Amino acid sequence: MIYVIADTHIPKRASRIPSEFIEKVKADDFIIHAGDFSELKVFRELEGLTTLYAVYGNMDCPQIKEVLPSKKIFELSEFRIGLIHGFGSSLDLVQRISEQFREKPDLIIFGHTHSPCNLRTGSTLFFNPGSLSGNISPAQGSYGILHLEQGNMRGEVVFLK
Repeated sequence: MIYVIADTHIPKRASRIPSEFIEKVKADDFIIHAGDFSELKVFRELEGLTTLYAVYGNMDCPQIKEVLPSKKIFELSEFRIGLIHGFGSSLDLVQRISEQFREKPDLIIFGHTHSPCNLRTGSTLFFNPGSLSGNISPAQGSYGILHLEQGNMRGEVVFLK
């Protein structure tokens, strides 16, 4: 399973990673985090669960910015995935983050807005899982699941109970 999270903001907006999420993650899964962990210990906790792909966000502490890049491209299955937190206003954010990747990935995962997005523009899927800590409307936390099947990819947003 490929889980996508962003904007955990721990401990400012949540005291910990929700147990409902932690209980789902298995050692052979993947977690993709689109930034704004807030503290390094949150990164380390997720890194201890399974394979973690991550970038830093605008609200992350200096220690996270020392160990993570602001953006990255990697491959899962047959798909090139771009990962970035995002920046500035939510207006035209998809366009602005798209411009950050010269070689257009099949999928761009981002955070920053705290609102889920699952949008296909041309051949690129833009996916934002919302905020795991549920700190902006809707108040309910959310995460994503990526389904990467032969020749097909789609994102699914899951709201915490």
